[in-house]
Amino acid sequence: MGNTVFKVLLIDDEPGALEGMQLWIDWAKLGYEVCGSCENGVEGLKLMEQLRPELVITDVRMPLMDGLELIEAWRQRGGWPVRFAIVSGYSEFQYAQKALRFGVSHYFLKPIDEESVSEELRGIYKELLGEQERQRIHRIASYEEAVTAIESLLYPQYASAEKQRVIDRLSELCEAWNVCLIQADAQRRMELKERLLFAPHDPRASYWIDLDNTGSALVFGYAPNEDGPDGIGRIQRLASVAGSSREFIGLGRGTPSLRGIEASYREAKELLQLQFYEYVHTGIKRRSAVQLRAFNYRYDQVSQADRIITALQLLDKSGFEEAVWAAARHFRDEWVAPEIVIHFVAHLFFQISELVKEMPDAAERLLEKYNPSRIPGQAVMMDDLIDQLRAFGFECIDLLLEENMRVSQGIIHDINQYIRAHYREALTIKKLAEIFYLHPVYLGQLLMKKNGVGFNEWVHNLRIEEATRLLRLNQYKNSEIAEQVGYVNYSQFLKQFEKRLGMSPNEYKNRN
Repeated sequence: MGNTVFKVLLIDDEPGALEGMQLWIDWAKLGYEVCGSCENGVEGLKLMEQLRPELVITDVRMPLMDGLELIEAWRQRGGWPVRFAIVSGYSEFQYAQKALRFGVSHYFLKPIDEESVSEELRGIYKELLGEQERQRIHRIASYEEAVTAIESLLYPQYASAEKQRVIDRLSELCEAWNVCLIQADAQRRMELKERLLFAPHDPRASYWIDLDNTGSALVFGYAPNEDGPDGIGRIQRLASVAGSSREFIGLGRGTPSLRGIEASYREAKELLQLQFYEYVHTGIKRRSAVQLRAFNYRYDQVSQADRIITALQLLDKSGFEEAVWAAARHFRDEWVAPEIVIHFVAHLFFQISELVKEMPDAAERLLEKYNPSRIPGQAVMMDDLIDQLRAFGFECIDLLLEENMRVSQGIIHDINQYIRAHYREALTIKKLAEIFYLHPVYLGQLLMKKNGVGFNEWVHNLRIEEATRLLRLNQYKNSEIAEQVGYVNYSQFLKQFEKRLGMSPNEYKNRN
């Protein structure tokens, strides 16, 4: 048998017959599980409601309510589809004929023969599988029709008369309706969707709508007396299965008809956005618990982006970090709409990745690690977003520094040679950068890594080194030496000399 297991309820007023059926038949091998047993139809109806079996095997003749009365009572109730099989003796064949009128085509003759019963149960199993598949297809078709109709309420431009008829039919299923908007990563949303829509303990109508890359909408029916105002009880049950994952949940105000659901949707969307600027995750947002504030949709973020990209191009980590946090402060102060900030950051990710496009493997690895394309659908707070941008930028700067250092290993030797030849002149790092077509900040970093000291210190070291050589010759005045090595101001020469040798030029000359 397949992996599907169907539940069986056994009803017979003879204890020996019940025990025999349970012991003699290998239910598990045939794809069944005996979920319960009882001795008459009255008890059987109660157990059917509680246990929801797919197959009921009942004796025909029993006290209080016989098997045929049980079947008739169940049909009149209009309960969910259940397969029935009856157990009867040869003398009770007229009961079996009557059962056919109720659509019961399976019966077992007493005394029970294991082989014939097993064969009959195999046939029933195939029928149950077929019915299960037909119901699944029907549910999917009905569900998709409902979702399409409800989407037309959220996006009125897609409405039609046929969809309105579907809406009116669905609206009668529940006393009240509401919309809950959920932001979480894609895998988490799929888990919640499956657990909620197919939960057997919660039969009220629920329709899950995926909203492109911005999250999901749960349109659900509820009973105010049981689920609380706005159906908060249902959503709390949803949040209770969230585990340690973080979801942003916005709950609109309930409406007695599905036709009013668009207003609930707009309010839930506004509530969901409020969580973006919070410092900690605060769970379900409801209108009664917060004060709405209008977001700014006209904020010009171009200058912020330029400052961030410029600092990164200069490979200036501290400048980059300050520019990123400055942008964050402006966004919070101006209360910029979350979707603008999210798209701003996502755009920066791709701009920054362009700077490392000469290293395709590294760029691909970074984009896969941070994956900016999934940001809009996540439950993300602004501070988390800024942290991601900062970390991404730092990694890109490190990569660029490594690559530039590799490329510049040859040129740095030429630069040092040039400095040694021209240190007596009014040499600046800006002039040096122009000669070698490098950015001054980057050139300064290269020289620091190569020489262990900054550019200015390196020039002073070379000048004082030459000054000591000239002093040992004892052929020039101190002022002449200062001028020869590049100092226009003698006091500056004296300061740099004493700083490096711990003595004056005269003291050095006397000792040497």
